[in-house]
Amino acid sequence: MIYWLVGLGIVFLLISGLWLLIPALYGLPWIPTREKRIRKALELAKLKPGETLYDLGAGDARVLVMAAKEFGANAIGIEIGPMQCLVGWLRILLNGSRTRAWMRCGDFYKADFPSADVIFVYATSSQTFKLLPLLEHQLRPGARVVSIAADFSGWFPKLVDRENLIFLYEMPPEHQTGYNQ
Repeated sequence: MIYWLVGLGIVFLLISGLWLLIPALYGLPWIPTREKRIRKALELAKLKPGETLYDLGAGDARVLVMAAKEFGANAIGIEIGPMQCLVGWLRILLNGSRTRAWMRCGDFYKADFPSADVIFVYATSSQTFKLLPLLEHQLRPGARVVSIAADFSGWFPKLVDRENLIFLYEMPPEHQTGYNQ
């Protein structure tokens, strides 16, 4: 009995380590956001049926499921944490969204998303700064970037929801005065 409990404890520690440490090593600890805030961000981005949304750091896929089910979008999540990928896949399957939502396990800094109509980001300021050149290079004119909690330094947002701290940008971004590219 004691060996079974020790084994269970080790499995729990491994799962916890994978859940917390891998995303944290990449600078993005897993912090879920409320569904109300996600819905507001997708509404601000004016996500339409048939459009393609990428969620960078998709976590447990709650954004993907909402984008697919409530907005009729094709939703692709990129997540570095293997446990979050597993939970995300399960959430997609259990919510009946597998024809419109997909999860990729990987580093979104190395991803390609030229088909994106909307990029959803919930990251820190240092991560949004690192994403600037990637997004400017890959996204086509008219694509939107919606960011929760952190703005893109040097870009002027089209809309800001100050109550929910949501920033909306449209490509190509308008650069703020004094910003050197």
